[in-house]
Amino acid sequence: MSSVAAAIAPAGQSAPERPATGDVANLGTYICFGLAYVLGHGSAALSKGDNPVLDLPGWLPMTLLGGGLALGTIQATRAALRAQRASTDPDSVRTGQLLGAAWVTAFAALFLAITGLSATLDHPDIRTLLWPTGSGFVVGLMYVAEGAARRNLLHYTLGTWLALTSTAALLMGNPNFYWVLTIAGGGAYTLATLLEHRRLASTRH
Repeated sequence: MSSVAAAIAPAGQSAPERPATGDVANLGTYICFGLAYVLGHGSAALSKGDNPVLDLPGWLPMTLLGGGLALGTIQATRAALRAQRASTDPDSVRTGQLLGAAWVTAFAALFLAITGLSATLDHPDIRTLLWPTGSGFVVGLMYVAEGAARRNLLHYTLGTWLALTSTAALLMGNPNFYWVLTIAGGGAYTLATLLEHRRLASTRH
């Protein structure tokens, strides 16, 4: 193809080459984050409230959620690094680096916001409400940014859904918002996992 392009290029000009950009494979990330939503938020939904369905220790839902998110973050970092190594476009590499730094900035800002609100407002459930929903909101917006930068419609759509449903869950109150996060978030990650698997399979052929 490049030889054909070179043949039809005007004399004295080289044929423009399409910059090689690394494709980020999000399959492992979606699986880990999906399990975190289903197991973490799901166990919280079943064990909290006035009439809990299950009698679980209070630390278990957060441990399941945190463990799944940590594994998902590791998977996302490894996938982004693999994509950077495969890319020959300096602008693409720099974009990936800036997006990686943006994750740190976003969660640092979220931590400061929740800590400040907790210190200012006398509301015992403020942390319980804002950490699950706020983290979903931040993750959703970061997916939107990454999807736009990498022209990945699936990533962008998933991020839009997570940002909207995570903030809408605040309207439900405690513990009902956990059900919204479990069903809307976990279901979205399940669908995204299936679509990402099909997308990656199609690129190998």
